[in-house]
Amino acid sequence: MKRLILLMMLASPAAAQVTPNFTQGSMQSTTTTTIDIDRTIATNVYGGDYSSWSGTNVTPSGDIADTATTYSVTTAGEQFHREIVTRSAGKIQDSLVTETIEQSTVTTSLSVFSQ
Repeated sequence: MKRLILLMMLASPAAAQVTPNFTQGSMQSTTTTTIDIDRTIATNVYGGDYSSWSGTNVTPSGDIADTATTYSVTTAGEQFHREIVTRSAGKIQDSLVTETIEQSTVTTSLSVFSQ
């Protein structure tokens, strides 16, 4: 019988409580964050109607806005130049910008402790 009790004591699990016993230590943590942003910027530029003329050695016969106006050289034999710019009201320019922004951040922390 004594042997049976001894055998049962050896076979039963022993409950042991472990308490850490340290006086100092450290812990390091590294976090990496990556951000990818894809964006598109669309721009439309609108403007009013526009009309102008410029020139050298040129004389208009009337109002430059009138389609019946004629132009003549002021001094014959010399160089002349005439430029007429007209634009209707409405969209002047479209632009489309597509870009990708990539950002990566690495943060490292170190904790040192002692008892």
